Amino acid sequence: MSSSSNPLSESPKSPNPSVSKPNTPERPPAPSPDEMEVKSVSSQPEAKENQAASSPAQVARQQPIPPPSEPRQYRAIGVVRGQYAPCAEQITRGALMTSSDGTPVDAVLLGRVMSLVKNHVDLQQSHLWVVYPRTGQHDGNLHVQIVGVWEPETLSEEYKQQDETVADGEKDSPESEPLPVSSTEVNDNYFSIRGEVIYYAQDREYAVVKIKQAPRKNDDRPKFFKLKLTGKLPGKAVGHFWEFHVQREGNDLVIQESHNMGALPIKRRFNKKPYGQSRYGGGFKRGGRSSAPISKGPRTYSDSPKSPSKPKPKPIKPSQK
Repeated sequence: MSSSSNPLSESPKSPNPSVSKPNTPERPPAPSPDEMEVKSVSSQPEAKENQAASSPAQVARQQPIPPPSEPRQYRAIGVVRGQYAPCAEQITRGALMTSSDGTPVDAVLLGRVMSLVKNHVDLQQSHLWVVYPRTGQHDGNLHVQIVGVWEPETLSEEYKQQDETVADGEKDSPESEPLPVSSTEVNDNYFSIRGEVIYYAQDREYAVVKIKQAPRKNDDRPKFFKLKLTGKLPGKAVGHFWEFHVQREGNDLVIQESHNMGALPIKRRFNKKPYGQSRYGGGFKRGGRSSAPISKGPRTYSDSPKSPSKPKPKPIKPSQK
């Protein structure tokens, strides 16, 4: 097949290029090279349809940490393998004994994972936990919020049946959902952090990242929290949106890779007071009142100082005769 030939330009334009021309008496029984090229081109749309069968929602369900849905999506999520040891008083609080280095990490169970832990998870075994990281404001130590368990090979019978079907040699249809990544193939202690760097100490090599949370239905005000990350950042860091690939080392989150996504717009603040003026300006308080004290009654002014008043003489009683 020569590189200069273009089978699409040489073949007649038709809605289905794979349909061959009707046989004529002059046509030899063997197909020509050009017709074979047209047939090979007709198989490309089928391959595209198979590739498009995996929607973004399906791709997100294949791995514990889905790809970001927006270029500047705030998030903080990770995976830690270990054994969860709940407190004696309540199951929602405890410690996560990590399998890689044995470091105990303070952990809490969120409501969405409570039924899963009680009914389907053996707490005597180690599992791959999907967690939200948090760092202390004073000590900077790591503690996590457990939101899920990633074990599709043991927790989902549906994926087991799909795995057996593919293993028997049957062709997977385009409509079937791809199998998720096994827990053994996931990078343990990996965290995906995306947010705004609000502080960076170059000498001490750590940064503070501000991460906004999506507002709830009843509360329109966005909330945020801060994470402490250990590592170096190139160039100007503060006020920029960053994407971090982080690895847990003990109770620290260490930056492995960072990407500067650009500067964030500066928000104007209207509550700053100019020097020598009050918030509402002009030396007046709200409502038009003057800040000077108001005296009661008329005031008189005199250029000369007032002389001290002399005491009045007492009246003399008339003498009795």
